[in-house]
Amino acid sequence: MGIDRESDISANLQIGPTSLGMVRIYIETDKIDIPLDFDPDEADEIAEELRGAAQRARKMNSKG
Repeated sequence: MGIDRESDISANLQIGPTSLGMVRIYIETDKIDIPLDFDPDEADEIAEELRGAAQRARKMNSKG
């Protein structure tokens, strides 16, 4: 599987702060749970990447 391939896998996504001052992205599927902890600066970088990807996806959708 790659970043540009569709998938039939469904997952729940939760994002929030931890009691230790980290930002947790928690991914839950029917087979596995994945907690990913990031310091706040890393979380800001991830947020910027998400915004950039959303902008590029919008451009692709407006061309199609």
